[in-house]
Amino acid sequence: MTSIFTIAIQYEQDVVQARQRTREIAEQLGFDAQDRARLATAVSEIARNAFQYGKGGTVEFCVEGEPQAFLVRIQDQGGGIPDLADILSGRYTSKTGMGLGIVGTRKLMDFFEIESPPKQGTTVIIGKRLSKRTPTFTDLQLQQIRETVIGQSPENPYQEIQQQNQELLRAMAELRKREEELNQLNQELEDTNRGVVALYAELDEKASSLQQVNELKTRFLSNMSHEFRTPLNSILSLSRMLLARMDGDLTLEQEKQVTFIQKAASGLSELVNDLLDLAKVEAGKIEVHPSSFEVSDLFGTLRGMLRPLLVQGSSVALIVEEPEGIPPLYNDEGKVAQILRNFVSNALKFTEQGEVRVSAVQTGHSVTFSVSDTGIGIAPADQERIFEDFMQIESPLQKQVKGTGLGLPLSRKLAELIGGTISMKSQPGEGSTFTALIPIVYPDATELTTGLQPIVLVESTRLPILVVEDHPETLFIYEKHLQESIYQLIATRTLAQARLALQQFRPTAIILDILLEGQNGWTFLREIKGDETTRTIPVLVITIIDNEKQALALGADGFLIKPVDRLPLLNKLNTLITENKPQKVLLIDDDPAYRYIVKQLLINTPLSVLEAANGQEGLNLAQQEQPNAIVLDLEMPEIGGFDVLKQLKNNSLTQSIPVIVHSSAQLDAEAQNWLAKQSIAIVSKETGSQRTAIAQLQDALVKAGLVLKEENSHV
Repeated sequence: MTSIFTIAIQYEQDVVQARQRTREIAEQLGFDAQDRARLATAVSEIARNAFQYGKGGTVEFCVEGEPQAFLVRIQDQGGGIPDLADILSGRYTSKTGMGLGIVGTRKLMDFFEIESPPKQGTTVIIGKRLSKRTPTFTDLQLQQIRETVIGQSPENPYQEIQQQNQELLRAMAELRKREEELNQLNQELEDTNRGVVALYAELDEKASSLQQVNELKTRFLSNMSHEFRTPLNSILSLSRMLLARMDGDLTLEQEKQVTFIQKAASGLSELVNDLLDLAKVEAGKIEVHPSSFEVSDLFGTLRGMLRPLLVQGSSVALIVEEPEGIPPLYNDEGKVAQILRNFVSNALKFTEQGEVRVSAVQTGHSVTFSVSDTGIGIAPADQERIFEDFMQIESPLQKQVKGTGLGLPLSRKLAELIGGTISMKSQPGEGSTFTALIPIVYPDATELTTGLQPIVLVESTRLPILVVEDHPETLFIYEKHLQESIYQLIATRTLAQARLALQQFRPTAIILDILLEGQNGWTFLREIKGDETTRTIPVLVITIIDNEKQALALGADGFLIKPVDRLPLLNKLNTLITENKPQKVLLIDDDPAYRYIVKQLLINTPLSVLEAANGQEGLNLAQQEQPNAIVLDLEMPEIGGFDVLKQLKNNSLTQSIPVIVHSSAQLDAEAQNWLAKQSIAIVSKETGSQRTAIAQLQDALVKAGLVLKEENSHV
């Protein structure tokens, strides 16, 4: 924060001077006349409150942040404002008009923060962002503005009144001009509105007719589907009885005829079921029944249901991959299973040889279910048409297989119903991949009973960091900063969401912004530190205003000023979470020269370095010493790095230790992907310069949660 000027408020004329100085500094900072008037009026109101009710005080002008903002801090030594909450909410009324200035000022400013503890005075911080067209001011330019303001003699109160009158006249002239423009615009709108009203009446009539037609179609499909089901079920039951020879034997020709009847009835039954489901979805009558289920259980059920679809002696293999690391879902298991059944059924129909593969991976707060095949593929021109009702693409295989053309349209509607989406990729002659992105928690779930998957999904292999921040751009930056580290970002944009999250899980640390829209971050900080169950959770305050002393006084464990770069943020979190306890890093490498090089790279850090000359020694040391991180080479005799990593992750004592792969081995794509899932980072030994090597290794260690330098509370 760069301070430009400070005024003491002791006499009434000091309030006038504060208004004058605000206007002068705002003009120097490039604000237009309207914003200058707003700033001057706001400062005048708060400064007058400090003089009348707070026994005097100070007004400090400064420039802060990136992008820069003009901030004014007004402090007094009064007894505080007892009805502050009511004033800010608009419920307070006073005969003297007290409180109206505070509410009005809040509306005029981009930034507004007020703190008024009993008998400790009141501090108000107000401000506006500089125009985007205004270049960033350097410290030298701000010093020149300070000298210019100091060099200007203050105007007398009468001149200030004249200035205010001129501003008022300009504002009134502007209002009159806008009123004339509004009157003209209203007249034009009235003329246009008459035509729009007539058009809407016609559109409403057409929409009503279309709605009636759609309801009739849906009712017809629903009724006909129900009417068809009874005779179809009878045909299927009777054909099964005949084929089971319950009333006597059949000739070969009779068996063939009954089999044809059964297949035709089965196909018609499938069409009727699809039509009924489609009619329910379009009518909005289909219900979602969310429940907690494991993807592995779902796949187990699907294996049993889908095996009969494979033709005996077929050259197509159905492979269902075992899911790994996917949390339980709270969604409609039946509808997810129906979507996957449709995908697999289509894949088997249009794949003559090769495989159909079913898999699932977690993608953020969703699970991506994929069904891939090595079939005939779909031409780009047809890839959107296949989701239309009753659409079947002409192909040699299409004539050999039965289908209704409703499976994919129904699957897309079911996915949208449970909060998901469907997509596909295909190359003619190479195969297709159909993907369903399904949210882990059904979006419209209003309440989850005890024992079901909580709304906040905490990964077991990472440390949850609760972030309270109302700006989506800042949340995006934090998410990128914590990506691939041992920390998992749990984002909340309101204090109510943060309180709900704290009821569901205990975060490793909390990142808190103070300037939340319409909310008081200081109050939340007091809550956390005043509650026996949460007071030990480290709280890192990150905000645009330098309030470090106040934050630490209220119990914050650390403080940073926006914007925050990645390494300072991670290092600060590591420091708060480890509480400056000694940290150890284990080097597992058979080459003593490389172990020496790594030790030298870490010589200026507070880390204790352990060494292991082979894989077995490294495994033993990892169990005995429980290091905070492991730096692992891949190419070692006897037990190689891949085997060491597998054993570390399969051992409950060592599976949570972050591993950094440090190797010169040439890795193919499959090995690279596997290592990326099992480790925090992959760092190459083949680095051109020592500076690059240090930077890469330090970056990996910080992501692993290690503190590389001693820090003060402010970075």
